[in-house]
Amino acid sequence: MTPADGASALEVVLITGMSGSGKSVALNALEDAGYYCVDNLPPELLLPFVALEQEHRATQVAIAMDVRSAASLPLVPRQLASLRAQGINVRPLFLDAGTSTLVHRFSETRRRHPLSRKEAAGDATEHQHVLMDAIELERELLADLREQAHVIDTSLIRASQLQGYVKSLISVAASQLTLVFESFAFKRGIPVDADYVFDVRMLPNPHYEPALRPLTGRDEAVAAFLRQSADVNQMFDHIEQFLRHWLDLLARDHRSYVTVAIGCTGGQHRSVYLVEQLAAVFSGHWVTLRRHRELDAR
Repeated sequence: MTPADGASALEVVLITGMSGSGKSVALNALEDAGYYCVDNLPPELLLPFVALEQEHRATQVAIAMDVRSAASLPLVPRQLASLRAQGINVRPLFLDAGTSTLVHRFSETRRRHPLSRKEAAGDATEHQHVLMDAIELERELLADLREQAHVIDTSLIRASQLQGYVKSLISVAASQLTLVFESFAFKRGIPVDADYVFDVRMLPNPHYEPALRPLTGRDEAVAAFLRQSADVNQMFDHIEQFLRHWLDLLARDHRSYVTVAIGCTGGQHRSVYLVEQLAAVFSGHWVTLRRHRELDAR
């Protein structure tokens, strides 16, 4: 089946990911953006549902699936390939978070993990072991879907940040590779959604300059301070050369998104500056998005 002449191409955003990672938040963001949203659709119904939406001349559909459909999840990669062969724009998003974060979220809400087959009788330690086992099993069951999707790490971001990230991703054209540059603080952990991670903690730190400490890498005074460093300029050149060498190959491999994470100690000065500079340089050829994990959380 192909779209009728004159009909708008259908875009399908498929949201999968770990239980407790924020799939409902992402789905709400897409609903706010005008998508027709369906939660917990069984994989067996994916192709018939999309065919029905095409008959209705729908243009934007968002579908969430989770591990409650574990037995039929292996069908999904072939189904997505079938949809793409029909000319449908398929955009898979996978929401992830660290195990400790997921354990904390389930403990806070007192929800039961969908793969927890038993409740630990009154023993907090046993309950945590059961929960961690369920989370690791879920990772195994979802590994193939994660491999084919753009991953968003929700471990350290608020619901409002996640909504913003999702809206920014679906706002760009999906016909070419999109570069996501993300700054972060090593002291709060490496983003699990990063395809490439660069450590810039060895570069001169504006934090130790009293006048620059309250500023960020987006401020001109900090940028001027960093531009005068040969090491900063060399780091920028090396990252730029690396990406220019490999991006064409990644695009030819049909990658939709590549996330480049740059980390410093606090995620405020050096990493932010380099993300801003790299995004500006690459925006002339690729679609680029900027994220500042620590600044966006303020």
